[in-house]
Amino acid sequence: MTVVVWITEGSWPACVDAARAHTADGADVVLLHVTGHDVPGVAHGAYAGLLGRGHPERDPGTRLESLADASARELLRAAAERLGRPCRSVERTGRTGHEVVAAAEGAALLVLARDGDRGRPGPKSLGPAARFVVDHAPCPVLLVWPEPVPGASPPH
Repeated sequence: MTVVVWITEGSWPACVDAARAHTADGADVVLLHVTGHDVPGVAHGAYAGLLGRGHPERDPGTRLESLADASARELLRAAAERLGRPCRSVERTGRTGHEVVAAAEGAALLVLARDGDRGRPGPKSLGPAARFVVDHAPCPVLLVWPEPVPGASPPH
């Protein structure tokens, strides 16, 4: 049984805790992080359009890609530590919702957290990527509320 846990910056602890609580010890747990290609792509394009292509070492898109990779590795490391049992980590880059759906192909369960407006239950509590994943997942989905943000009002 393979369980894919979508690890995102704001909600990964709740997803890991849900996976730990709802999966058997022998399950193949895959911690998945997807880095969208849009931000580095915009930076690459802006740099090339404004300053030309003469100095690739100054391209801010390259630095953004490096920072995103380091952040993904750190999130996956922290998630694996919190899970506290054997797991695999997978990093993907691309259109976030599409990459999550593709990674969940053949899985028995996909765990993800709501990523929209935490103060509004219902459809607004899902952002565009999570909505796409819920609508197109090739397996059952466990949708959890992320941990509360300090100082924020809890969801209704």
